[in-house]
Amino acid sequence: MRLTTKGRFAVTAMIDLAMIDLAVGEEATPATSSPVTLASISERQGISLAYLEQLFGKLRKRGIVLAVRGPGGGYSLARPSAQISIADIIAAVDEPVDATRCGGKANCREGRQCLTHDLWEGLTVAIDGYLSGVSLQQVINSQQMAKNNIAKITLRKRMTQPRVSA
Repeated sequence: MRLTTKGRFAVTAMIDLAMIDLAVGEEATPATSSPVTLASISERQGISLAYLEQLFGKLRKRGIVLAVRGPGGGYSLARPSAQISIADIIAAVDEPVDATRCGGKANCREGRQCLTHDLWEGLTVAIDGYLSGVSLQQVINSQQMAKNNIAKITLRKRMTQPRVSA
């Protein structure tokens, strides 16, 4: 089982959308989000504009983003980032997260359940549970913390290096 480009790009684009104009520690909400163009996300993330248009059409239909037309238009979050799970995003773009070969139908081996069906179905449930439990805001917070920790480690390392006397 692999998460395809569709799911990865959708999550990446949504993180980009939610991070725009946010200060560290704030939560992205429809009220605080200003519309972001897909062209700007495309440029920052290196994702094809045409592909983003397809993905955001699906995200809009599932009520995850709002489309704002006209000058200054673009896309914004339809609800607070803390209320959008990674599983919501992946499901919205029709990305199946299923480790079974049969799509969960238990007919993998000549119409019968294969020997490892329960194992792979359990993995599917665990992955879905994990992705459902991670919000867009949690990923953003994690990114911000990682950036801060890297800066602190780099700064601390520079400050503690022994000086060589001549």
